[in-house]
Amino acid sequence: MASRHLSRSIAMQSLYEWDFNKNKKDLKSITERNILEFGSGLEETNFIWDLVLGVNEKIKFIDEIIVKTAPEWPLEQINILDRNILRLGIFELLFGNQESVPPKVAINEAIELAKNFGGESSRKFVNGVLGTVYREISQEEIS
Repeated sequence: MASRHLSRSIAMQSLYEWDFNKNKKDLKSITERNILEFGSGLEETNFIWDLVLGVNEKIKFIDEIIVKTAPEWPLEQINILDRNILRLGIFELLFGNQESVPPKVAINEAIELAKNFGGESSRKFVNGVLGTVYREISQEEIS
């Protein structure tokens, strides 16, 4: 598994556990444990920390985007897995380094996470929401 993909998987698992526990557990401790457990082959963990801490810092803004982009799904009713994959994908689309991770790569990686950890409906849902966010970003850049 490529190191960036593995890093995203660890970040998603950490955010999932944190969200599952209603943010009552320490996100840094969860992430450290997941890096030790699942990231033994990684040479560096900066990308994981950028994702996890970045999502945590921007979570309210990101969640507002999810609510606007998927209005038929109240945030708390979105599957925890899908919600956290969307958070990662939106973070990468809006705040990530677009030279090292172009928007279409960020979307594809989120879809791969949904495919690997979720089901068919997860993949389609993540693709639809992130595609909408990407189109809106593109429209704003043109305007």
